[in-house]
Amino acid sequence: MFLMNLLDPQVLGVDKNASQREIQKAFHKLSLQYHPDKNKSKGAQEKFSEINNAYDILSDEQKRKNYDMYGDAKGAPGFDAGHPGDHGGYTFFTGGGPGQSGFTSGPGGWQHMGGQGGSQSFSFSFGGPGGSRSTGSHGGPSSFGFDIDDIFSGFFGGGMKDQGQFGDFSSFSSFSSSSRSQSQSRSSSKSIRAINSEAFRKEITDQGMTWLLLSYTPSLQGKRYYESIMGEVASLLSEAIKVGSINCETELSLCKDLAVRPGRSPRLFVYSYKGSEQGSLEEYNGDLTAKNVKTFCQDHLPRFSKRISLNHFDLSSSNVERYPRVMLLSTKKDTPVIWRVLSGLYHKRFTFYDAEVHDVSDPAVKKLGVDALPAIVGWLSNGEKHILKSSISVKDLKSAIKDLSVLLDSFEKKNRKVASSWTSEEQTASTEGQLPLLTASNFDGLCGDKTPVCIIGGFRSSKSRDKLESLLSKVSKKSLSRRQNVASGSRDALSYVLLDATKQQSFLGAFEKSGFKSIDNILVAYKPRKGKYVAFTGDMTIEEVEKFISSVLNGDVQFTRTRQKPVLK
Repeated sequence: MFLMNLLDPQVLGVDKNASQREIQKAFHKLSLQYHPDKNKSKGAQEKFSEINNAYDILSDEQKRKNYDMYGDAKGAPGFDAGHPGDHGGYTFFTGGGPGQSGFTSGPGGWQHMGGQGGSQSFSFSFGGPGGSRSTGSHGGPSSFGFDIDDIFSGFFGGGMKDQGQFGDFSSFSSFSSSSRSQSQSRSSSKSIRAINSEAFRKEITDQGMTWLLLSYTPSLQGKRYYESIMGEVASLLSEAIKVGSINCETELSLCKDLAVRPGRSPRLFVYSYKGSEQGSLEEYNGDLTAKNVKTFCQDHLPRFSKRISLNHFDLSSSNVERYPRVMLLSTKKDTPVIWRVLSGLYHKRFTFYDAEVHDVSDPAVKKLGVDALPAIVGWLSNGEKHILKSSISVKDLKSAIKDLSVLLDSFEKKNRKVASSWTSEEQTASTEGQLPLLTASNFDGLCGDKTPVCIIGGFRSSKSRDKLESLLSKVSKKSLSRRQNVASGSRDALSYVLLDATKQQSFLGAFEKSGFKSIDNILVAYKPRKGKYVAFTGDMTIEEVEKFISSVLNGDVQFTRTRQKPVLK
C-alpha cells in the first residue's frame, strides 16, 4: 500500500495494515488528548485537525483505497478531500441548545458558534461519500452515539430480551446490524423535506404526525451535522415521525410566524402533541446526540388514546357511535409508543383506548373474549365487537406501524359498509312506520342542516318509547299532506326520530337547562339551520301531538334559540 507514504504514519500511530477497530481506538484516544477545549498547548489545534483528517480517510475503506491509488480520498488526483462547506469532511460540536458551544474545524481554523459555557458530552461527524461516524464521551459501546437496546426499551417497555408486550425480539439481530449501517451512512440531507408555508399548513398543522424540524439559513455552519442527527433519529423512529427543514432565508415570513428564526446556529424543533390534540412547536435544547433527540421526539408523540380501566369502563354500549373504536390490551403501565403513533395517524377516524391488564385470566379480559396478549379489540360504530388481533408480535417499529395500519384500514372499510347498510335499514324502517333512534352517527343525516325541521321524541323508559313511537308513526302518516305547506316544498321537510333521554341528557340540556329531567315523554321540534326549537310537554295523545306538529308546520308557534348546539355522545 502507498497510503502511509502519503499520510504521516505517526498521525494516528497505527500500522499501515491496521484494522478498523485499531484505527477507531487510536483516533478516540488522540482526539481526547488534543481536543482544543482540553489541550491549550501550541500546535494542539493543528494536530487535532490532522488526526481528524487521517481518521476520515483511514476509517473509510473506499476513501482509503482511493487515497492509496490516487492520492485523494475522492478518487481524483490533484484535488483536496471533502466537500464544499464541510471543512475537509469533519465537523465538531459540544453540548447543545442554549449554553452550548459549537466549533467547526478545517482549513479555516476553529470558529465559535454556540452560546456560553459548554457540555461535557461531545460528538464528531465525518462527512463525505463514504459515510459518517460519530463518537461520544457517554456513548457507551456504540460507535454512533446510541445503544440499539434503547430502541426497544423506549418503544415497547423493554429491551431486546423483553418478550412480553410485543412478542419475541430474538430475531432482531439483522435489524440491529442494518440499523447501525444505515445510521453510519448518514445520507440524511436527501430525505429531509424542505418545508414552505403551504407544506406546513397542509401536511404538518394538526395532521396527527410528529415532525422533527430544523430551522436554518445557508450561511450558518453546522447544518450538515444537525441533518445527520435528524437522519439517525428518523431511522430509529421510522414511520413514527417525519423530518423537515425550513430555510429561514427563503421562508422568512414562515419563520417569523412560527418564531423559529435561528441565531448563530441552526435550531431544532418538534411539532408536538404532548399537551393537547392541537399540535405546537417545542424547541429541543439538549445535547445534540441521536439518543437524546430521539427520546425528546418520543416524548412528544401523540397521546390521543384514552387510558382506561376495564373494570370501570363500559365499552359494550349498544349506542351507535360516530367512529369505530379500538382498544389495546397489554401488560404495560404506559401507553406503548406504537399505539400512540397510530392514535395520531388515525385521529378523527377511530376512537382509541388502551388498558393495562395482568394476564388473560382477568375476568374483564375473559369477558371480551381475548385469549392471548397483547391484543386489539374493535367495535364497529353499531356496537358490534371484533377481536382484531391477539398475541401480537412485531419485528420493529416501522413494520409494526405498517402491519397494524393495514389492520385498521380493513376494519374502517368494514365499518363503512356496516354504517351504509345500517342507514339504508333505518330509512326503510322509517318509511314503514318504525322510527329511527337518534345517535351520533346518524344525526347529520336525520337532523342535520339539510333538514328544515326535526321532530325529536324523547323517552325515559321502554313503555314511554313504545307510546311515542306509536303516536309519531301515526301522526307522520297523517301529516304527509301537510308537508307541502312548508316553504321548502320538500317531502323531506320533516324528520321524525326517537331519543333515549336517559343516555343523552346533555343533548337535551342544549335546549333547556334542566334537560327536561322531570318529564317522561318530551317532543322537541328543532330547526338545525336556524338553531331554534320549540318543545311540547303536554298530554301525549294523538290529537294533541298532531295539533302540535300542525302548528309547527303552519308557523303558529314561537321558536326559541337553543342554549348551545346540541351534540350527541
